Amino acid sequence: MALFTFFFSLLFLFSISTANAQSFIGVNYGLVADNLPSPSDAAKLLQSTSIQKVRLYGADPTIIKSLAGTGVGIVIGVANGDLPSLASDLSVASQWINTNVLPFYPASDIILINVGNEILLSNDLNLVNQLLPAMQNVQKALEAVSLGGKIKVSTVHAMTVLGQSDPPSAGSFAPGYQAGLKGILQFLSETGSPFVINPYPFFAYLGDQRPETLSFCLFQPNPGRVDSNTGIKYMNMFDAQVDAVHSALKSMGFENVEVVVAETGWPTSGDNNVVGPSVENAKTYNGNLIAHLRSMVGTPLRPGKPIDTYIFALFDENLKPGPSFERSFGLFKPDLSMAYDIGLTKTSSSGSQTSQSPSLGKSATSVGWCVPKEDATVDQLQASLDWVCGQGIDCGPITPGGVCFEPNSVMSHTAYAMNLYFQKSPENPTDCDFSQTARITSDNPSYSNCVYPRAGWSGDESLGGALNKYVTSDKAIETNGSECSSFLSLPLFMIIFFFVLPISHHMNF
Repeated sequence: MALFTFFFSLLFLFSISTANAQSFIGVNYGLVADNLPSPSDAAKLLQSTSIQKVRLYGADPTIIKSLAGTGVGIVIGVANGDLPSLASDLSVASQWINTNVLPFYPASDIILINVGNEILLSNDLNLVNQLLPAMQNVQKALEAVSLGGKIKVSTVHAMTVLGQSDPPSAGSFAPGYQAGLKGILQFLSETGSPFVINPYPFFAYLGDQRPETLSFCLFQPNPGRVDSNTGIKYMNMFDAQVDAVHSALKSMGFENVEVVVAETGWPTSGDNNVVGPSVENAKTYNGNLIAHLRSMVGTPLRPGKPIDTYIFALFDENLKPGPSFERSFGLFKPDLSMAYDIGLTKTSSSGSQTSQSPSLGKSATSVGWCVPKEDATVDQLQASLDWVCGQGIDCGPITPGGVCFEPNSVMSHTAYAMNLYFQKSPENPTDCDFSQTARITSDNPSYSNCVYPRAGWSGDESLGGALNKYVTSDKAIETNGSECSSFLSLPLFMIIFFFVLPISHHMNF
């Protein structure tokens, strides 16, 4: 009995390990405004969402304290102006930790300290030269209070730190920054800290306003862009920008340093002469970005590894200088209402909705299910998946913990998402087109507890031949034709094979 208790405990731990997999979705909490809600109200708002991390530009004690006990990871920042004193005197760094970390940690889950923001962009050579010593002293101050490794230390860079980003495989740091970056990258590698960057497809679009570029930037269906060196086809600008950073790190000998996206977003409004800012585009970009992160597909150069990403921003900041769009990135309004809905509230992104397949009304005509064509490429399927899940469709069942998450494949997830989108208006065949990569079928693709909804379907029809096309790659089919779901991962299977079976051979039943 003890053996089986141990075995099922392993299964339980494995089954919940994916349920908490949205810790990579964060948000920036800026304060350059005079109409923001109180920190306590903002903390309650965050708890009502699936946002798991918050980045502060400073170390506001009221905000840090308000997030105590919430489970939200907190990134705090050292102001650029504080770098000279921190770099020159370890005691100043120790005092900074004593003031901004120790009174709150661990109740407030501080996970990262960013020493300075876009320092290299300032072109202030004195400040640039003090960046690494300041980071080193903050690290030493953390180690002195036994927090080294528990709280990471890094600094934030603008994308302009790259001298080349196209194609992504040729990404490299600008020659003028490489000497200074080498020491910083060595520090990050030795401390296990991330390289923190601010990629903005929005700004890439401002420099190239072709319609196909907008689709590429918004994660919408598009022809894609092929990396001429690797042959990899990129389906969105975000992946291309992040992989350019990966390539730049590799070119310096630090490909194992993790990349964290400190800022990315899209404004809801701007001046009349600026093309791109709109509520629709902001909703599309951020919604599709979140869907892309939740799919856990990673990037082409880092497949299967989601990027910790902090969306800019929690609220509009009405006092920010610069073009008007700089004041219009907020996901929420100062009155705590949503600027637009991208599925961040827990009622729409988690809970019971992620654990079961949604049902549809029966008013529409029953015409079948929408599934991918057999010759659709993985890139095409991923683009369709990202787009559908950014349109307000409940993709919860194909996220970790959902009944349709297994098999964890792009084909299976896209089949479910395509069909759910199509069933909104099944009388309209064009909704099952997806750039000619999908088709309508009368074969029910449902399997196990994963039900593919169909308007007008009672749910008691037999499962059709389409089943095998989407799940056999991750399902074991018994010789008698029945299905065995491969719930176990390879490591757990090996535990069973090498541990449970040999022991059970000697057990009496």
